[in-house]
Amino acid sequence: MSDERTVNDDNHDRGSSDEVPSRVTDDVLDRVAEDGPLAVLVPEPRTEIAIESLRTEGVYDDERAISPSTDGKIALPVTRPPTETQVDDIVRQVDPTYRTTDLDDVLETQGWTEADLENAPGSWAVVGDVVLVTIPPACPDEEAVADALLDLHGGAATVLADEGIDGVGREPQTRHLAGERDTETVHVEHGTHYALDPSEVMFSPGNQAERVRMGDVVETDEQVLDMFAGIGYFTLPMARAGASVTATELNPTAFRYLLENAVANGVADRIDAYNADCRDVAPDVDVDRVVMGYYGTSAADSDPHHSGADTSRSSEEPESRANAGHEFLPVALDALESGGTLHYHEACPENRLPDRPRSRLGSAVADTGRELVDVEQRRVKTHSAGVVHAVLDATVE
Repeated sequence: MSDERTVNDDNHDRGSSDEVPSRVTDDVLDRVAEDGPLAVLVPEPRTEIAIESLRTEGVYDDERAISPSTDGKIALPVTRPPTETQVDDIVRQVDPTYRTTDLDDVLETQGWTEADLENAPGSWAVVGDVVLVTIPPACPDEEAVADALLDLHGGAATVLADEGIDGVGREPQTRHLAGERDTETVHVEHGTHYALDPSEVMFSPGNQAERVRMGDVVETDEQVLDMFAGIGYFTLPMARAGASVTATELNPTAFRYLLENAVANGVADRIDAYNADCRDVAPDVDVDRVVMGYYGTSAADSDPHHSGADTSRSSEEPESRANAGHEFLPVALDALESGGTLHYHEACPENRLPDRPRSRLGSAVADTGRELVDVEQRRVKTHSAGVVHAVLDATVE
């Protein structure tokens, strides 16, 4: 148990556990920054509810362990004072306990050999209180891995095996490995709240920087078309920044979350959402900016050795490979006003960057009789072995 010192005695009278502390003064926060990180005290029976609420606020600190305090209370680590979660007190942890962050270290203490560890997962993602992990085929014990991940992420409630995305609705394929069966959660990034169920709709933590960037580049009162909105990945940051967004999403489950998230983030009045194919909506809008956040899964996109000569869908090609992202470029350009900005995403073999995405975009623009004025290419993340998720920001006259 770490030593704790109360930091908000002067800011509110201690009352019942239903009381929310007043805002901590800058002077107190200065002392906290010098002497140790913050934690909040809650009654032990309310631990799980409080952790969920703190996560929803985006203030829960996964790097530190929860610890018992006095009078049957639990100290929950936070990055800053909560404003919505009911807590008994705010304290400063003088000597906090930090969690082990290395999965191999945890598994090694359980008797895994060096050969076993070579077949352990090398990475995973935390979405709200759900851990998504890709289990290598030769993994010795996936249940042990799942339990270890719950230990590593103290606020996590569930571990799911991530087995890819399938279908034109971009539906995740998952298996339950450990923890709660209810996988609906709220993921918070830079103040944007994303409610979702990772077992039903996709969410890529690796796109976080790009989601934040879209909220930064958009101008207040801009008219935007988000052609593949999902649960609001890019729509929500842009609407929070003051843009008016027409958002289309074909998957009905993702669309339901899009509507809920628009309300939860206070931007429902700036989002026109359609549970429809973007090709049916785009002809009726004229916008300053178009976001094409979906790049499809054609053979040319997903195989670094593919020639790329033929990306059309054959009669034998599965539904999951229909409509690669570049096939929607004519639709996007039709909706984009002259001088507008297009954000075109593509999964591209690394050895074909930067030429292939720019060539596809340039050809589509030329077919409309328009001109690319300015193009900037950015790397979003590694999509798979030898394949990069890239985005082109293009001004089209």
